[in-house]
Amino acid sequence: MTTEPLTISTEAEIEYEQNKPQLKILYQDEYLVAVDKPAGLFVHRSFMDKDEVYFALQLVRDLVGQYVYPVHRLDRPTSGVLLFALTKEVAQKMGEAFSQNDGGKSIQKTYYALTRGHLEGEALIDYALKEKLDKLGDKNVSRDKPAQEAQSFYQSIKTATLPIALGKYDSVRYSLIKLLPQTGRRHQLRRHLAHLRHPIIGDINYGDNKQNPFFIKHFGIKRLMLMAKELAFIHPITGENIQITAQFDEQWLQVFNELNWQAIAD
Repeated sequence: MTTEPLTISTEAEIEYEQNKPQLKILYQDEYLVAVDKPAGLFVHRSFMDKDEVYFALQLVRDLVGQYVYPVHRLDRPTSGVLLFALTKEVAQKMGEAFSQNDGGKSIQKTYYALTRGHLEGEALIDYALKEKLDKLGDKNVSRDKPAQEAQSFYQSIKTATLPIALGKYDSVRYSLIKLLPQTGRRHQLRRHLAHLRHPIIGDINYGDNKQNPFFIKHFGIKRLMLMAKELAFIHPITGENIQITAQFDEQWLQVFNELNWQAIAD
């Protein structure tokens, strides 16, 4: 009689599995897979992640049982639709589509943001941006490079007011904004909304140093309130029109409830 050898996991392996973020697959075929990335998760390893354990690339690879190729990026604090290719060839095709910066003709990206103040109506933000450089990286990028054209369309969805004094104001105001980036500059949406004086709540780089602490204390939520809600494109192999949508998570729904925005549909 033979017995199977006993496999004993190390404490580190057990802790890794117990604390591992659970990603939801939003779309999958033999060429592509999309997941709902939670806020706070890096897409892949970089020089900024020395103390990080979890990365979307690794988690998705383990989830689908094969190597995956990132075709675009979401900033670590941004949540929502994140797409990977399952072959190098498809990754190249999708990467080319994402790099077009053709006004959303190749790739249509829809984001939602919670911003400071009442931002009403809709308009195209046409404001060139200097290339954002990392403190430790981007050594080969010229700091004298001229600003690059950048356009983002925004539409106000909801506004709300809390009768709570903050700083020199007697109330706290918020807006839910739908955003359609027409180009793909780094931190483009965050910088464009800050340019309008309506920064995204929870933005530690471009945000409000009074609103952000208030939001954490009042709502108990510490994160960037920016979500990649939808991604639409023509499938690089089948030619089909693909539309991938993520749902608002529990923290977004909590904010909607407290601001009496329950009617917002996913």
